[in-house]
Order: sequence, then structure tokens, then C-alpha cells
Amino acid sequence: MSRKQHVSRRAFLYHGACLAALGAQSKPLLANLQIGAAAQIMTLSDGNLSLPLEMVFGAMPQRELEELLTRYSADLTKYEPECNLALYRDGENTVLFDAGAGPDFMATSGKLVDSLDAIELSPDEVTHVVFTHAHPDHIWGVLDDFDDPLFSNASHHFDRKEWDFWWNPATVDSIGADRAAFAVGAKRRMQVIEDKVKFFDDGQEILPGIAARASYGHTPGHMAFEIRNGSDAVMVVGDALGNPHVAFERPDWHSGTDQDPDTAAIARKSLLDHVSHEQMKIVGFHLPNGGIGRVEKTGSAYRFIGEPS
Repeated sequence: MSRKQHVSRRAFLYHGACLAALGAQSKPLLANLQIGAAAQIMTLSDGNLSLPLEMVFGAMPQRELEELLTRYSADLTKYEPECNLALYRDGENTVLFDAGAGPDFMATSGKLVDSLDAIELSPDEVTHVVFTHAHPDHIWGVLDDFDDPLFSNASHHFDRKEWDFWWNPATVDSIGADRAAFAVGAKRRMQVIEDKVKFFDDGQEILPGIAARASYGHTPGHMAFEIRNGSDAVMVVGDALGNPHVAFERPDWHSGTDQDPDTAAIARKSLLDHVSHEQMKIVGFHLPNGGIGRVEKTGSAYRFIGEPS
């Protein structure tokens, strides 16, 4: 296939999606945060997940959990967290953190192209895609409907440990039957984007002002990212802080979505200590109202305070 044909069908897909979004009067959830004098973070909605409570909270002490969720007026029958992708722009780089779920994971997710259209940004204008981890709602959206890279001009950045885990052919047999499809789906997409991938390690500045911070446990190589511009700093936390209540009040409780619950609990506590002490804003993939806010320490627990939308 010629480059001209490739561009033409990409344009067809993109503009078709734009028209569909307009027809459906899509209203992507957006939150904005200025960083320094010249940079900005915006969160783009990829829709939401729809999960049974048992999947997330089943291993937690149920009476205490019910009391905690009731205080937050949370739905005790289902769990439908938002999916918020962070977009960082500094005038030179356009950096998307994660790629969303795409069309093949859940009907309630995969809305990223609509959200990009709402801010008049083509996928071809994204210069870097930086991954927190490779669960389906974070990587399955990296391909278009023709199984080509959606962000055709972007370099794709992965923690070396995370990439190696999903690339390993043994992972599909060791991760558990309920997550085997995660491994198959991640590997298939990684094979397509392999020649666009750049690797980084914990502590490395992967782009000017953007440094990787290990937050292992949710997956073996899960990463958060500290973004600094001038005197301002923001932490993109991915799924290390996966909800606005339990993860903050009881970071020691095990979540069913974490592949290594003990390690994930340690990472949550470390991250909460750091961002609360530094009075640093955070961006959470599954936190409410666009996912941008700050963390306040309250005794031995923490509290998420969302930014006004």
C-alpha cells in the first residue's frame, strides 16, 4: 500500500468519526490545568468503564467498605469509573498519556477520537504517546479501525519492565484466565507499534520536564509521571490511585484490579505521601470530574479534592 493510500484512509476514518461525534452531540468531559507560563494539561474523556463491585472491592473488609462508600454517596450496586486521558502541550510537544480503550473493549469506552475532535486536534498532531501501563483501557485504543497506529506521527514510550511483561509469550498463561485476553490484546498492539517505541526507566526524564516515577503493583511496570514547568508540578498517576475514596482513605486495602496487591498498596501510600507533602496537583485516569485535583492528608488517611470543572 502506498503512503498516499494510507493517509487517505486515515483521513477518511478520522473525519468519519468526527461527523459521527457531531451527530451524536458528544460532550466529552474536559478539565484544564495551566502549568507554568507556557504549558497546559487537559483531560480528555474516553468514556467510562462498567465493572461489578466485587471485581474491584471484593477482597476488602465488607462492613467497613460499605460504611466508607456510603459516606461518599457511592453506588453500592455497580462501579462506573471515568476514563480520563491527560494531554500535555507546551508549544513544542503534544503529549498524550495512554491511548484509551478503542472500540473493542467496552461499549461505554473508546470515545477518545470524539474528544480529540472536540478540541480540534487530529491524532496525527500528537507527537508522543506515553503509557502508564498496558491494560486494555490504556493501550487498546492505539490502533485505528484498519489496525494501523492511530497516532501515526508519534513516538510511543514504555517502561522497559512493563513492555517486557506483556511482550513475554508466557504472560498469557500465567496472568490468569480472567485476564488472558488482556495479554493477547496488549501483545497484538505492541507488535504493530514496535518500531515506534522508545523505552525509559524509573527516574528518567523522558521528555523535557516529564520524569518517570515507578508505581509498580497495578501492573509489573506501572508508571506515574511528574511534570514540571517553571515552579509548577503535576503528577499523572494512571491507575495507581484508581478511585476517589478507598484508594485515598485506605490505601492499604487490596484492590481486585491490581496484579500485585501488596506492591500496589505500597506504591499508593508512597505516591500519596509525596504529592500531599509537595502540594502537587494530580491527574488520575479513573478519578471523577475530569480527574484533576489535589491530595490532602487527614491524620493517617488522605482525601482527594477535585478541581472545579
